Amino acid sequence: MTVAAGCLRPMVEADIGPALAIDELVYPSAWSPSFLRQQLSLAGSRVNLVAERDGQLVGHGALMVVADEGHVTSVAVHPHQQRRGIGAQILAALCRASVERGLKSMTLEVRCSNEAAIALYQRFGFAPAGVRVGYYADTGEDALIMWVHDIDQPEFLERVVVAEKRKERHG
Repeated sequence: MTVAAGCLRPMVEADIGPALAIDELVYPSAWSPSFLRQQLSLAGSRVNLVAERDGQLVGHGALMVVADEGHVTSVAVHPHQQRRGIGAQILAALCRASVERGLKSMTLEVRCSNEAAIALYQRFGFAPAGVRVGYYADTGEDALIMWVHDIDQPEFLERVVVAEKRKERHG
C-alpha cells in the first residue's frame, strides 16, 4: 500500500521507538514500549500498521478486534506530515482489515476538542454516539464515542475509497 510516495505496512518491533516518538508529539501522554510490544504479540485480535515516507515512519494506527467489532485504538501522524492524507490512508486500511475479518461494526473514542480527527472519522461514516466524561486520564478531557455500523455492506467500502481519496483531490 502506498502513502503519498511512501508505504503502509504492518508494524514490527523495530517500529515501536519511532511510533512512540510520534505519539509524544501528538498526544499529551504516550503508550509505553511494553504496551506496544504486547499489542504486536496479539496479532489474532490486533492490527498495527505504520506509514513510511522517504524511509521515515510518519504515522501509525491500531485496531483491536472484540467479538464482531473493530475498535480503532490509535491513528497518529507526525505533525509535519499532517493534512497530507496519511491519516485517511491509515484509517482506510484499518477499515479494510475490519471488513476482511468479517466484522459488523467499528468504534473509537476521540478527544472532543480534536475537530480535525472528528471530521476525518465522519468522512468514513463514523457517527457520534455518546460521550465518555473525563475519559482521558492525562487531561481529564471528555471523549466522543463514534460508531459505524454498516461495515458488512458493500456501500461501506465504497465510502472508504471516496473518503481515502478525498484529501488527495483537495490537497
